[in-house]
Amino acid sequence: MERRSSSTGSKRRSWTPRRRSENVRFDEFGFAITKTKGQKLLHRCHDYRYPQLSSVRVKELCELLSYWNGASFLCKSQIERFIRMGIPSSLRGRVWRCLLSVDNLRRTSHFNYEACLAEVRGPLVDLGVSEYGILSAIATLSETQNDLEANQQQSTSLEMRFAVDDITLFRQIALDLQRSFPTHRSLLGNSPEAIEGQAKLFRVLIAYARYNPEVGYCQGMSYIAAVLLMQLAEEEAFWALTALLDQPQYVAGLYNMNLSSKTLHCAIRLSEVEQNKSFILFEIISLGLFIFSQD
Repeated sequence: MERRSSSTGSKRRSWTPRRRSENVRFDEFGFAITKTKGQKLLHRCHDYRYPQLSSVRVKELCELLSYWNGASFLCKSQIERFIRMGIPSSLRGRVWRCLLSVDNLRRTSHFNYEACLAEVRGPLVDLGVSEYGILSAIATLSETQNDLEANQQQSTSLEMRFAVDDITLFRQIALDLQRSFPTHRSLLGNSPEAIEGQAKLFRVLIAYARYNPEVGYCQGMSYIAAVLLMQLAEEEAFWALTALLDQPQYVAGLYNMNLSSKTLHCAIRLSEVEQNKSFILFEIISLGLFIFSQD
């Protein structure tokens, strides 16, 4: 007998946001603390703690940030000393802004963040999609993308403010949003805080794709942007992201299409392995013998 395919299985499944329980607890970093079946607290694998600097050290750090000069060797050496001691959470955003020269980037660039977002909202309106409901619109974006690709000649005659590339970009970012720190309070569930957090992350990523079209959006950028948004305001997070992705002393080239920097990093790591292969082999054998002895 021929087996019938389920009608429900053939339908496209829409994304359902994870509801946030009213009783959910968060750690000091904003990540949810859940419980296992045994009702034991399930935390992340490392027991992190924010550093507790003395009031004198905090005052010294605030003074350093108030007269910060990124070109000064003294400022750089002093901030390195504080980084080794640990930057308190309340000052971490200010330190990032100084180290990445966020204010200078925004002041000297011709790119207008708000104007870019205004341009992006046009295609979103035409698609019937909101930045505040981008996750629930993944199925809609996929269907529209397939329809446009199937009827490309007909769609070009219509007066629309979006193209297939726009939909592909929106959809790819939306797919990554739902798996970028989904247990953080700013992205968890469908609470007002989470909806706003997801919209901020979407706007920062779509703005960078417009800012640097040669790179566009690549998978993995959402994690960097999400961490920046945990400590910085939205536009500050955008400029911090541009500094990290565009400046060679950070991760410039890791997200471009030719993978030049990734190839270089892999070559360096392979060279290190080649130089230390005897030691690495000894460690592997020792680990293997240790595991074998436990059986």
